[in-house]
Amino acid sequence: MKPANSEQLYRDRMARVVALLVADPMAQHRLEDLAAAAAFSPFHFHRLYHSLMGETVTETLRRLRLAQASSYLSQGRGSVTEIALACGYDSPQAFSRAFQRFAGHSPRAFQRRIAELGDHQAGSPMVELKEVGPLQLQGLQHHGPTATIPHTHRHLRRLVGPHAVSQWLGLCQGDPAEEDFRYFAATRLASGKLEDARLQAIELPAGLYASHTLFGPYSQINATIEALYASWLPGSGFEPDHRPLLEFYHPHAHDAAPSDRRTDLLIPVRPLQ
Repeated sequence: MKPANSEQLYRDRMARVVALLVADPMAQHRLEDLAAAAAFSPFHFHRLYHSLMGETVTETLRRLRLAQASSYLSQGRGSVTEIALACGYDSPQAFSRAFQRFAGHSPRAFQRRIAELGDHQAGSPMVELKEVGPLQLQGLQHHGPTATIPHTHRHLRRLVGPHAVSQWLGLCQGDPAEEDFRYFAATRLASGKLEDARLQAIELPAGLYASHTLFGPYSQINATIEALYASWLPGSGFEPDHRPLLEFYHPHAHDAAPSDRRTDLLIPVRPLQ
């Protein structure tokens, strides 16, 4: 078996584990059950998981629970105390500290920021209409639960290695809850292209986008996109166009705090017919 195929097999087996964690992040997952799902020895499972996924099982579960909390907060599903208890925290104070580290905002500040997106229309400082020229990219298609998208980006960065990059992107099309959802971790090299069968050439036509700049950790991306679709888009006079939604990641220092990260979220739009 070729090394690339072997690595993908390992990742596919770990994706089964992540699917179990995503399906019920509040459960007490036993080491033996997780190792069996991946068909690995329990004695080596934690080391393999960390090396392949870039984090421990405990860190994955913490991130999944806090991502669930951010969804509850953005939808107004209960008070901060109720959401804290639903996500496994003993007190709202402990939850608030963990959420602050995760999202860069307190739970209430996060709710206010999401709510503000619905109070602005096209052309406001929150959402800008922007024409983007054609793009020629190379992308690594994501397989598995959306919770493992960060691992696909890490995999792409390893493939790119020392090559100079002019842009890192995420491309998504469809609803993450539906079977037709597709996501690519993508890059645009400063020159040339990578010769790797795992990467797909992606050509995007020029078009109009509704652009919102997110200041904060990548963990806020999904909740912010949901807020843009639910709160901003219906009153904007525009409708989604049949092109991928784009995530443009601005460069940041390796040790930068999550709150210092900046991401442009671009929804493809056209005038409402």
